[in-house]
Amino acid sequence: MFATIVDALLELSIVGSFSRYGWTVRRNLFDWQAIPDGTLEGRTALITGPTSGLGRELAGSLAALGARVILVGRNEAKLASVAAELGRQSAPDRVGTVVADLASLDSVGEAVDRILDREPRLDVIVDNAGAMFPSRRETPDGIEMTLATMVVGPFALVSGLLPLLRQTGAARVVAVTSGGMYAQPLRLDDLAWLARPWNGPRAYAQAKRAQVAMVREWSRRVPPSDVTFNAMHPGWADTPGLAASLPGFARLMGPLLRTPAEGVDTAVWLSAAPDVAGDTGRLYLDRRARPFDRAPQTRLSGAERRALWDAVVRLADIADPIPTPRDGAPNDTHP
Repeated sequence: MFATIVDALLELSIVGSFSRYGWTVRRNLFDWQAIPDGTLEGRTALITGPTSGLGRELAGSLAALGARVILVGRNEAKLASVAAELGRQSAPDRVGTVVADLASLDSVGEAVDRILDREPRLDVIVDNAGAMFPSRRETPDGIEMTLATMVVGPFALVSGLLPLLRQTGAARVVAVTSGGMYAQPLRLDDLAWLARPWNGPRAYAQAKRAQVAMVREWSRRVPPSDVTFNAMHPGWADTPGLAASLPGFARLMGPLLRTPAEGVDTAVWLSAAPDVAGDTGRLYLDRRARPFDRAPQTRLSGAERRALWDAVVRLADIADPIPTPRDGAPNDTHP
C-alpha cells in the first residue's frame, strides 16, 4: 500500500514521475527483478530508429538478452556501424539491418518484403523511430512528415509483418511514445496540419497521441495469444534527439534527465519479461500501467479511435489488415 501511494504521488507531480528520480524510487519501491540472461534466446526483435539514443540502447539491451536483432533505419552507414558493434558483443549472424525510411510507403513496403523473405520468425517489434520538424513538410506520398514517420509508416510496417508475427505466436509490439502526448488533443479534422499554424513540438505530441490510440485499436482487433500491443513512455531521457529538438528543455532539466538505459527499461521489460505475456492494450511508465489520458479534453472516444484507424488505413493506401474487433474485445466506447 505504501509503495502504491508513493507511486501515485509521483505521478501527480509529473517532474518527480518523469525524471530519473521517479525511475530510481519506483525501482526500489517495487523491487524490480532483472530480466534473466538468455530470456530472448532463439527469438527475433525488430527495432526502428536504432542508431542513437533510446533506440541504440534498446538494440543493445535486447541483443544482450539473447535476441537476434533487426535494425531498421534510414542511414545505411549508421546501421552498419551499430550492427558491427552489436556483432562483436554477441555474434554477427544475430544482427540484421534493413535500410528503410518510415516516412516513405514505398520504402516501408520494400522493407516488409525483405524481412518476410529473410526472417523465419518475428517475436518483437519496438516502434521507436520519431522525429520533430521545425517547419511543415510533406512526404512524396503527400502525408505530413511527422504523422507519416510516427503513425502511418509504423502502421504499414506492422500491417505488412502481421502474418509473420501471428505465425510466430505470442509476439509483442511495443510503441515508444512520449509523456508530452498527455497535454495534446488530437485534431481528427486536421491530422495534416493544414488548417492551423505549424507547431513542431505540438505536431510531435499529437502524433504520439495518435500512436497510442492506434495501439489501443490494434489490441482490440488482434487476439493477445497472437500478438500483444502496448505503449510505454520513457520519461525524460538524455538523448541526442532531445538535445537537438528541445535544447532549452534539455539544458533546464540537466541532471534530472534519465539515462537512456533508464528510459528504455520498461520497453525492454515489455519486450521480454515473462510476467507481461498476454498483457495487451495498455500504456506503461516504469513497469506500471498508467491512464491513457490526464485531461478530459484530450480523450478520444471509441468512435474517434475507429475513425483514426480508418484514416490511417487510407493514408497508408493498404487494405485494412483487421477490419473488425476480435470477439471478446473490450467495449470501445470506454475511455
